[in-house]
Amino acid sequence: MFELIAEEDGARRGRLTTAHGPIDTPAFMPVGTQATVKALTPDEVRALGAQVLLGNTYHLALRPGAERIARLGGLHRFMGWDGAILTDSGGFQVFSLDHLVSVSDDGATFRSHLDGSEQRFTPESVMGIQRELGSDIAMAFDQPVGWPTASAPAAEAMERTHRWATRCLETEAAAGQLRFGIVQGGFDDDLRRQSAEVLGRLPFDGFGVGGLSLGEPKEVTYRLLSVQTAILPVDRPRYLMGVGTPADLIEAIARGIDMFDCVLPTRIARNGSVLTQGGRINLRNRRYIEDLGPPDAGCDCYTCQRFSRAYLRHLFMAGEILGHRLASIHNLRMLVRLVEDLRSEIGGGKLAGVVRALREQWSLAPLP
Repeated sequence: MFELIAEEDGARRGRLTTAHGPIDTPAFMPVGTQATVKALTPDEVRALGAQVLLGNTYHLALRPGAERIARLGGLHRFMGWDGAILTDSGGFQVFSLDHLVSVSDDGATFRSHLDGSEQRFTPESVMGIQRELGSDIAMAFDQPVGWPTASAPAAEAMERTHRWATRCLETEAAAGQLRFGIVQGGFDDDLRRQSAEVLGRLPFDGFGVGGLSLGEPKEVTYRLLSVQTAILPVDRPRYLMGVGTPADLIEAIARGIDMFDCVLPTRIARNGSVLTQGGRINLRNRRYIEDLGPPDAGCDCYTCQRFSRAYLRHLFMAGEILGHRLASIHNLRMLVRLVEDLRSEIGGGKLAGVVRALREQWSLAPLP
C-alpha cells in the first residue's frame, strides 16, 4: 500500500508499506546486484539510512540460482538483510547483451555472460524467479532500447513490453510481494505518453520508469520523465530505474519520482572517487597527498568523521580494500542524505527555495 503524505511543486512525500517494513519516499536504494552491496555489510548499509536494497534477477538466476536461494530460506535470509528488497527483472541486463540475445513475443533467448550457456527469459519465468527469491517488490519483464533509437523500433519494444506486463500480472506472486510495471517508449514524447497511459490502467502496485539515462542528453531525460509522471497514477509509487547522480536525484524528485537506484556511488568508490557538495573528486590525485580535511566537510558519515582525504588517498595508492569500503560508505551516505533532506522539506512550503539552494550547493545548473 502507498500513502501519499504531501505534495509540493510536483514533488511527493509518501510511504510504501512492504512485507519487510515501510519505505519512506523519496528513497534511494543501494544496489546489491548479486545479493551484496559491494564491500559493505548489511548493518553498515542500514546505518547509512537505507530502507530498501536492490537485487538483480538476471545475475541471481545465473549464480547461485533462484531455486538454491529459495532452499536456503529466501533472499532476505541468504544475504542477511531484514529490510525491504526490490528485484529488478533483468530486462536491462538481457538486452544490453546486444548481439547475444534474440527476442520474440514469447520472451528473450540469450547467452550467459558467465559461461556462454543458452538461457531463456519469459515474463512468466522472470516473475517465477522473483517469486522464489521472495523479494518485496518484483519488477515486470520489459524491453528497453538504447540511445539513439528511432520511433518505429522503440514503438515495437514498447508494445511488447505492454504485452509482457499483462502476462507478468497473470503470474503468481510470492506472499505479500508487490509488483511494479515498467513504462518505456524510447525517446519519443508520444510513445512515452502512450506507455504511461496503457500501463497506468493496469493493476500494478507501482511503476518503474525505464529506458532513460542511457546516453541521451540530460534535458531529454528530464523532459521525458516529466511527460510520464504527469500521466502515471498519483496513488502509486514511481521508480526511476538506474539513475542516481546528485543532479538526477534533485531534478527527478522535483518531477514527482519516489524511488531511485544506481551503482554509481560504489562503482566510483572503487576507482578512488568520492562525491562532494562541490562535485566529484578523484582522491588518487597528488593534490590530496597531505590534505587533512575529510572527504566532504558537510557530511555526517563514519568516513568523514574519522578519516582524511590524505589517508584515503594512501589507501587507494597502496591498493588497500579499506579505501574502497570507506569511499563507498561516504558516497552512499551522501546520496541517501540528499534524498532524506529533500523528503523532509516536501510539504513545508519552501521546496522551490530548497531545490535552488541544492542546485547551487552541488554546482548544478537547472535543466528544463
